[in-house]
Amino acid sequence: MTDTPSDPTTPPASNPHTLNLGFLTIVQDGSGVFGGYLVTNSWGRPLEFRLTTAVQPNRVQQILYGPTLTEYLHAELIGKTLVEKTSVAPSLIITDSLPALGLRDRLQIPVVAVRIGATDDGPEILQLTHPRSSVMLAYLAKYPDDKAAIDERLDRIDSAVDLAEPFARIREAVAEARKMGVTSRAA
Repeated sequence: MTDTPSDPTTPPASNPHTLNLGFLTIVQDGSGVFGGYLVTNSWGRPLEFRLTTAVQPNRVQQILYGPTLTEYLHAELIGKTLVEKTSVAPSLIITDSLPALGLRDRLQIPVVAVRIGATDDGPEILQLTHPRSSVMLAYLAKYPDDKAAIDERLDRIDSAVDLAEPFARIREAVAEARKMGVTSRAA
């Protein structure tokens, strides 16, 4: 069997050696809950950006979903929808929302949360540190094998990238897009 050179026209998402990072943030304001999602390469350069319109659960939904409403909104309705509608597949999803860690139950991609202002979260969430993050990281304890996958992917990120940094860019881009009235019906 001979090795063939990789096709330069092959999209980055299909190349197994390409590392794409998905950064998911969830924002809540007076109009509801909405999400911003930025996919970057391992150098932190943007490949794709999406945002949702605001989602405002009504009283019946609040009652029916009860304590699971926040995870449903962050992980299922907003997070999963944004990831699935994006054409560039991520190798790792990084979020700044602990409830969005539930996205891991819905996708076969490791999910890690940056812990800005971290607190003790109980036995269902494990913490880790890594040189690519200036803050503590967290992942779901029910996926213990994810730690090795997370570490392997984080080791491949350019050393100048800090996992906490893109969230400021996402929030600023979301604010600007909302001012301009640009939103997609992703969720």
